[in-house]
Amino acid sequence: MNYTKTFFLLLALLYNSLTHAQVIDPTASYSSISGDHYYRFSYDNDYFTKMDYYYTQGINLEYVHPGLRRFPLTKLLVKLPNSTYKYGLALDHIGYTPTSILSSRILYGDRPYSSTLTLKTFTISTDAARRQRLSASLILGVVGPAAFGEEMQTGIHRWLKNPLPQGWQYQVKNDVIINYQVNYDKNIWSPGNGLQFSGAAEARLGTFQQRLSGGLTLMAGHFNDPYQSNQSGKKWQYYFFGHPQANLVGYDASLQGGIFNLESPYTISASDINRLTLQGDAGIVVSTRKIYLSYCQSILTKEFRTGVYHRWGGIRFGLIF
Repeated sequence: MNYTKTFFLLLALLYNSLTHAQVIDPTASYSSISGDHYYRFSYDNDYFTKMDYYYTQGINLEYVHPGLRRFPLTKLLVKLPNSTYKYGLALDHIGYTPTSILSSRILYGDRPYSSTLTLKTFTISTDAARRQRLSASLILGVVGPAAFGEEMQTGIHRWLKNPLPQGWQYQVKNDVIINYQVNYDKNIWSPGNGLQFSGAAEARLGTFQQRLSGGLTLMAGHFNDPYQSNQSGKKWQYYFFGHPQANLVGYDASLQGGIFNLESPYTISASDINRLTLQGDAGIVVSTRKIYLSYCQSILTKEFRTGVYHRWGGIRFGLIF
């Protein structure tokens, strides 16, 4: 790796230590898998950063196959013309807790307990001629006790013989999740085969999250170009990535409760929500033509006035067929 590559990699990692990225997003350009037939399992946990609060765990099961273009909900997703396409489904389970799970009382000024269970239908359009990607997702599910967040965390803590959480009775109540998400990535600069610099934009609209985001993506190492329609050139890939991002937040049901069910015992008021947050991801990917492995760490600035920053880590494992 030359000095230019080293400089930009260190810059991205330094920026990541100050800023961070969203929960699991399999459509990101730095997460691209060569081919259009694969399974991927993703697991996030703040245990990797020696924390145990806020975004405490995320599980994602992803399936990508050309046959999913016939899935009924796929027709509702926008695509770029004159592109190659990937079609996928993902099942997500996510849990959030306050800074202490040992109190049996509401911790006012802290994050409420909440969890989500969702099914995501998504497409990824790659326009190689214009070096751009567009990902669209329709997310359906539930926030609240029906997502089994209490059962999941209690079961894991009991299995590990850790203290059991005491406050899930105050979690955000059941409500429906109907969200639409669009991500756009544009390659800005590729000075060599081992370095790529891209711009990224995102819009989320729906009952669970309303947010606009913008950021940058750096990839450095030995990798297939995610902006090419044929991404199977290299037998081995190994690279670092960094993704700083700024978010303009309109609504977040994991903090504020669902928009239909207003009976949650405790939520964060709209006046206490931080409308601007900074995010960032940094990690490493190693993959072959059959196996994908990744590890990343993330940090997120305060989401609400009385909150604190949060860090977590994640592992990814994919099988290409």
